[in-house]
Amino acid sequence: MKKNDLILAVLVTFIWGINFSVIKLGLASLDPFILSGLRFLFCAIPLVFFIKRPQVHLKYIISYGLLFGVGLWGIVSLGIYFGISAGMASLVLQMSIFFTVILASIMLNETIDISKKLAFAIALLGLTLIITVTDGSVTIIGLILVLIAAVSMSFTNIIIKKAGTKNVFSFMVWASLFSPIPLFILGYITQGNIVFTDFFENLDNIAIFSIVFQVYPTTLFGYWIWNSLLHKYPASSVAPTALLVPIFGLLGSYLIFGEEIGFIKILASFIIISALIVNLYGNRIFIKNYEGV
Repeated sequence: MKKNDLILAVLVTFIWGINFSVIKLGLASLDPFILSGLRFLFCAIPLVFFIKRPQVHLKYIISYGLLFGVGLWGIVSLGIYFGISAGMASLVLQMSIFFTVILASIMLNETIDISKKLAFAIALLGLTLIITVTDGSVTIIGLILVLIAAVSMSFTNIIIKKAGTKNVFSFMVWASLFSPIPLFILGYITQGNIVFTDFFENLDNIAIFSIVFQVYPTTLFGYWIWNSLLHKYPASSVAPTALLVPIFGLLGSYLIFGEEIGFIKILASFIIISALIVNLYGNRIFIKNYEGV
């Protein structure tokens, strides 16, 4: 990867990592579903009027919008609202990679080789360590919600693969059109009409910053750059930089909220990131060792 492109890849992972803390900033003023709904409302509008709809079946666009907007980021925001720290949320969400492997095996008949099984076992060990964290940065309900979000993220990965679209930016803009209304309805169901009647009273500068950051740097810019790099280089060259997301997520939570990063968190992070590395490169290593025997 060229130097400038590598810098862009690292910048995107930095933005995605910090975004978890930015979400938490917005939650100080707004309901999690309303905050997420506004994110995807402005991801879709006004761009949807200027960008041609991708040539894929509408069912893929709608299902992606519901899972990405509601099942993934709506639930992540709810998990952070219910007590899991921004840093821990960024780490736990990486479990989506392993859920994707399992779903791909079930829905796409892809083979789960021994390296992926080993990676999943290692990741579960890291997840077990996270459950033992007692500094107040992990709650059971928050952890469960982020794991649900990770499952939703794995489904979005399968949808992208089945849709076969090459214009992922257009796909995401149009899919975002189907996220806000369900999120606003969930906000109303869980909190009542106060989420709307008190909206402008609660909409302070920090909340506005949170929305703008989630819409433009995180979603539109981040996914545009990331998918451009995936088209330009082999996935094996781009994907490893995603390992930086939980590192930046923990760092952002530490700097912005003073989240304590003790030995257990460092060890859990190391184990889960090691599992991601095994998932990426394990098969290559096993084949190399087998050929060398």
